[in-house]
Amino acid sequence: MRNKFRLFGFAIVGVALLAGVVLAADAGPPAYKLTATFKVGGDGGWDYATLGPDGRVLYVTRSTHTMAVDVADGKIIADMGPQQRSHGVALVPEVKRGFISDGGAGTVQIFDMKTHAILGSVPAASDADGIIYDRASNRVLVMCGDAHELVAFAPDVNPSGGKAAATVDLGGAPEFAVADGKGKMFVNIADKDEVAVVDTRAMNVVARWPTAPGARPTGISMDRATRRLFIGCRNQKLIVMDADSGKVVADFPIGAFVDATAYRDGLVFASCGDGTLTIIREVSADKFELAQVVKTELGARTMAVASTGAMIYLPTADLKFAPGSTPTHPRPVPVPGTFRILVVTQ
Repeated sequence: MRNKFRLFGFAIVGVALLAGVVLAADAGPPAYKLTATFKVGGDGGWDYATLGPDGRVLYVTRSTHTMAVDVADGKIIADMGPQQRSHGVALVPEVKRGFISDGGAGTVQIFDMKTHAILGSVPAASDADGIIYDRASNRVLVMCGDAHELVAFAPDVNPSGGKAAATVDLGGAPEFAVADGKGKMFVNIADKDEVAVVDTRAMNVVARWPTAPGARPTGISMDRATRRLFIGCRNQKLIVMDADSGKVVADFPIGAFVDATAYRDGLVFASCGDGTLTIIREVSADKFELAQVVKTELGARTMAVASTGAMIYLPTADLKFAPGSTPTHPRPVPVPGTFRILVVTQ
């Protein structure tokens, strides 16, 4: 994500202190709660968190390096780098490769998923940020914010001298994206308040849908069975959108500074930097209700949700405000050595 820490304001401290655990009238399953904290340490900020295919390894980008963390005990398995400004990790188990987007270098770094050795890098475009793997097109897809481009790579691209398979003009600054597995990809265009729909086989934009009443969309996820998109917006709204028509089905209030959403087993999660995790229950394709708001910690704005079970992992650290910060121009930075992974479960 762009401007990872500059967007936090002093007001979020008060919001975080007031955010308790709120339940809907029909609570349903046991409530989620913060149950553990892994003290990982190390310098640098953080961005996207990605779980490995077996759910045992958590990859977290740390600005100039990328950590692989064992979620059983929080121990560091590998620390890969260097990168200039790492953002996200995409995994392709079939070729045993991982891909790290490096926004500072405008490249994608490739590593071996077994040994975590860096194999090389390939050029992408300016501000290479969000990154996913699309099985339908068999392409690693990189959202490049400053370049306003989507850059696609074959998973077996030569890590030394390889080139992009395709480049798509997105017409705005992309944030994160989700693929439906059938040849469509949905990209949040943050500066246009819209979702761009990309045909990943033809590699072109086929539709643009406004996210109103949501503004500045960041995180996005999907229920592929009901064809619903869940879009976290920086004006503190979660938008539910029909992935076939672009119609907004529902919207919910969420916390400040959302950077990730996720869907699992009828529940939608939105992690927010003000220290809240909002959980929405999908009653049907067109009916949603608030299930819970969980208090996490200030700065826990990204997450990885395990595909099975009830585990949710949220990176954060102690934050301090740099000299010269004001309420209108805050400059929070992570305190060295305080990086940690929060574990939320039922």
